[in-house]
Amino acid sequence: MNTLLICSGGLDSVTLAHRLHAHGQLAALLCFDYGQRHKKEIDAARLCAQRLDVPFILLDISSIGRQLSGSALTGDVDVPHGFYSQDNMQLTVVPNRNAIMLTIAFGVAAARKLEAVAIAVHGGDHFVYADCRPEFIDAMAGMQRLALADQHQVSLLAPYVEADKTAIARDAARYDVPIADTWSCYEGGELHCGRCATCLERIEALALAGVNDPTRYAHGEG
Repeated sequence: MNTLLICSGGLDSVTLAHRLHAHGQLAALLCFDYGQRHKKEIDAARLCAQRLDVPFILLDISSIGRQLSGSALTGDVDVPHGFYSQDNMQLTVVPNRNAIMLTIAFGVAAARKLEAVAIAVHGGDHFVYADCRPEFIDAMAGMQRLALADQHQVSLLAPYVEADKTAIARDAARYDVPIADTWSCYEGGELHCGRCATCLERIEALALAGVNDPTRYAHGEG
């Protein structure tokens, strides 16, 4: 199945890229510049495409991102430290981000006559991010079937939607993902901060999976 993968450059999407590539299913990587402060993830996505020798499509939607204000990822709000919690992680929500990206991705995939769009949302995100939940993925797939009813049909793949981050870490080892070349941190510094929730989740998942973490962190592990 020729698949267009939405790739942020993080551990989850890069791992999915390697998984799809190993099965001969990866057609291209689609990455978005939406004005995020952690732009280093774009470099990680580009490097992944080069490594796997697939086309890299970078779309600048930063003008849209500027309208989605109030998030620590796109504005002047401080990135919260500590593990995920319902209250502090609401600061990292970019309204409708996955719906916007998926809608664009389906258009790109249909225009290129690809068979599927893939996204690496996972079960650990469910309690904070509504657009990572199974019901959202199902609804998005149904909406696109209607939107493309008279066009080229494109499936939606979200193989990690019911999995946790530890399962992704195990896949990273299974598919020889160069973990140090992925970028998770929301802070946007030179190194992973080691203190924000996504850094802590990354550290914990790799440890629980028994996978060596070569990432350099400004604080804490690594």
